[in-house]
Amino acid sequence: MHERILILDFGSQYTQLIARRLRELSVYCEIHPYSKIPALGPETKGVILSGSPYSTHQPDAPLPDLGQIKGRLPLLGLCYGAQYLAHHFGGRVAASDSREYGRAVLGSVDPSEPLFKGIHRGSQVWMSHGDTILELPQHATPIASTHDVPIAGFRVAGEATYGIQFHPEVHHSTDGLTLLRNFVEDVCGCRRDWTPTAFIEQSIGDLRAQLGPDRVVLGLSGGVDSTVAAVLLSEAIGDRLHCIFVDNGLLRKDEFERVLAQYEGMGLNVKGVDASDAFLEALAEVSDPELKRKAIGRVFIEVFEREAKAISGVAWLGQGTIYPDVIESISVNGPSVTIKSHHNVGGLPERMQLKVVEPLRLLFKDEVRRVGRALGIAEELLGRHPFPGPGLAIRILGAVDREKLAILKEVDALFIEGLREEGLYDHVWQAGAILLDTRSVGVMGDERTYERVVALRAVESVDGMTADWVHLPHTFLSRLSNRIINKVRGVNRVVYDISSKPPATIEWE
Repeated sequence: MHERILILDFGSQYTQLIARRLRELSVYCEIHPYSKIPALGPETKGVILSGSPYSTHQPDAPLPDLGQIKGRLPLLGLCYGAQYLAHHFGGRVAASDSREYGRAVLGSVDPSEPLFKGIHRGSQVWMSHGDTILELPQHATPIASTHDVPIAGFRVAGEATYGIQFHPEVHHSTDGLTLLRNFVEDVCGCRRDWTPTAFIEQSIGDLRAQLGPDRVVLGLSGGVDSTVAAVLLSEAIGDRLHCIFVDNGLLRKDEFERVLAQYEGMGLNVKGVDASDAFLEALAEVSDPELKRKAIGRVFIEVFEREAKAISGVAWLGQGTIYPDVIESISVNGPSVTIKSHHNVGGLPERMQLKVVEPLRLLFKDEVRRVGRALGIAEELLGRHPFPGPGLAIRILGAVDREKLAILKEVDALFIEGLREEGLYDHVWQAGAILLDTRSVGVMGDERTYERVVALRAVESVDGMTADWVHLPHTFLSRLSNRIINKVRGVNRVVYDISSKPPATIEWE
């Protein structure tokens, strides 16, 4: 078992970011709600307490039981975590005279503390708290300050217990990664052995033990997660993995044939199924985006179940679940409010009486790509932009039909092709075109037209939780607009979406 750092979640928006930073340092870590602390075996080398939207003085403030942790394991409290340590063990925390948000600069640092090795006075940090620590508990001493925060960091004497009132995990804390490295390496003594190769070697052994001689069926989508999951399972059990790649008619232009050929070239045991007629029939005259998703999910389950039942001896359903999905299901605040339902194979395991195997459930998206590279998967597949499960159905506003699909596929193909030609594709996290449910007046060849409007969308992001629109060059957008209007019959207007997430979402539906 790998060494691990345990992160106790108090509901901070930055909790996943803490884990991502530790994984960047090749340290395995897990996030658990503060109220559900797992067993602490010898593999647990240290504990981090996250921030929180709560104040320590609120009656419903998170109150973890640190009896098995404090003084026994290295402990680092961040923001609320630091304030909790101060408040609960005899110090004083109160609302700050000036709310402390945004950039600050360390005014003093104790250079003898291993936590601050290589971090000097003047280093920029990121504050995000309304309360502040006014007095420390007995035996605790300050080890860092800023102009407005006299106790920006502290340590408990005789223990590897630290608290800091800033967020080292965010990009704006310029030496934040150094501080986290100091904690895991110098304070906790981690070997930093969480690498893609180590993960692959351990996973193959674990999968062989878990699956035994059984067969596994897995639905491929053409995306990164399902592709890496399939290759990892194939490495473990060979042709006892049966992959099904369903064409729902809502994929990008020529994508089904192209991706299916790539999969077959990788040696995967894959079957392509053209079920586009069934999906388009189910979507006829359906305009509501949630009803579209439900219709697509229902047909997918029907098609997948039919194909899977034709394979004898299948006992497991493989899924490309990744760690953010796992965290969401055990969030400190429970599952988040549903913004839109997700297109997956939910309900299939029970319906088909299959057990579930999720080889990527410990990985973040960027780690999935690194594992894919270590497995030798082509960069063309690993570098693909995310694509929604319901496909182009939710990029067509209103009802879906063959004519609209044909138009959108051509526009989308020109957009993606243009990004690649200009060397912009790899600088964009996700891009696509949206066919609006409206028409606009135009003039072509001295004649009035009344045709469709398409919107182009390109965003930059790390994991899709937040996203900003990409400032594509105006000259590129101008050429692309002309190209689309000239080549795609039925379109006379192109617009560019400059909305960020939040408040917008990446997709329009």
